Amino acid sequence: MSGPVPAKRPWVAEQPRRDAGARNQGADHDSRYRTAREKLLKKEIELRRAMEAVAEARRALPPGGLVPQDYVFDGLDEAGKPARIKLSELFAAGKNTLILYNMMFPRHPRETRDVATSGGTAKLARPDQPCPSCTALLDQFDGAVGHLEAAGFNFAVVARTALENLVTLGRDRGWRNMRLVSSANNSFKRDYNAEDADGAQIPLLSVFHRDADGIRHFWSSELGFAPTEPGQDPRAIGTCEILWNLMDFTPEGRPNFGEQLQYGEACCH
Repeated sequence: MSGPVPAKRPWVAEQPRRDAGARNQGADHDSRYRTAREKLLKKEIELRRAMEAVAEARRALPPGGLVPQDYVFDGLDEAGKPARIKLSELFAAGKNTLILYNMMFPRHPRETRDVATSGGTAKLARPDQPCPSCTALLDQFDGAVGHLEAAGFNFAVVARTALENLVTLGRDRGWRNMRLVSSANNSFKRDYNAEDADGAQIPLLSVFHRDADGIRHFWSSELGFAPTEPGQDPRAIGTCEILWNLMDFTPEGRPNFGEQLQYGEACCH
């Protein structure tokens, strides 16, 4: 899994470098700002190096354990009809890596945020409704799936709730691209650390890779299990969290904010 990374977007690398003096000629001519920005730029370069080093180390992980069984999920077939879908069937021909998001649906027992008030999901009792944060994250992922597949990867979402509930949520949210499967009738989420001993759901991004010996677990977002240092955001799946990373670019930073299934009368998907 390790190896050199192919050049990405070569036109970006070909952009002419501009030194601090050249950048001062723009709108950011204030010397105090420019000095601070150059100092920050050095930290951003260090962060880029660290991110590349972590990605390289991840790719170099030794083969993970073989998946002990070909788990059978409830899903939809090509005609959109309910069907039994094996884990192996989530791998398209010629695409040997599966990115799988373990959604908290039903929500965590201690979740206090509002439930859905419209659509079919609103018919579910509070304990059976989806996690707002997982839902918001999947709102963002749905548009990326076509690009992922074109790049040679598989993507799916697994939830403990019944297939009907998961499909209804997808319809309510306008999801068009993600493959949705239910683990209501298997132990997959418990076996792969996305469900605790009491049945509470745990958000987890996992990657599985298929080789000549079978399907192996490659990586999961274990950072979510690691204690944070004081004042830190958990950043469980790091750079994948588009919404929160965009906030990092602002002077306000990450606010004391929790994603919701709806925001008053405003549409959130």
